[in-house]
Amino acid sequence: MDIRKLQRAIIDGLEDVKAQDIKVFNTSHLTELFDRVIVASGTSNRQTKALASSVREKVKEAGGDIISTEGEDIGEWVLVDCGDAVVHILQPALRQYYNLEEIWGDKPVRIKLAATTGFMGARPSEPMDEEDEIEDEAPVAARKAPAKKTAAKSSAKPAAKPAAKSATKPGAKPAAKKTAARKPAAKSAGAPARKTAARRSAGK
Repeated sequence: MDIRKLQRAIIDGLEDVKAQDIKVFNTSHLTELFDRVIVASGTSNRQTKALASSVREKVKEAGGDIISTEGEDIGEWVLVDCGDAVVHILQPALRQYYNLEEIWGDKPVRIKLAATTGFMGARPSEPMDEEDEIEDEAPVAARKAPAKKTAAKSSAKPAAKPAAKSATKPGAKPAAKKTAARKPAAKSAGAPARKTAARRSAGK
């Protein structure tokens, strides 16, 4: 079953029973067992059980399969395994305690929610196109940060190279000039001395 069709069926099932704070995460890069984790809250044992039942019905209507359901006897935390997607329905206290978003939530999926008349995490004024997988803004900003550092390094390197060149070349040129100046001085000092010695020997 197409993963977008499956997650849409799950969302519809959750919204039919007024699930709270629905979040969808792409987990294909974390595990090969499933591609989506969907987390939602129910305010009571009765609602969490009703949410799980609604999800099962919607997935079956869409042509999907339900692998298993766990935790329905108590109702504080119900897990519905839909094959490529796993649904966690928790009461708010348990959801806050176990914080599944920290485990699975590094790639949120933006989805259309009827309750917010827009995409999950988007403003109502934003366009409502098809469900689109996008990473959250925080990871994007984090990826941009290294690029800024690289740009800063590259801008620093050109500034350092001219400094090194300017420090080397001026020092080298005067040294060459001094050496060149010394050689003529040595020759001029040696030539008169040789001429004087030659004259003395000729006079003798």
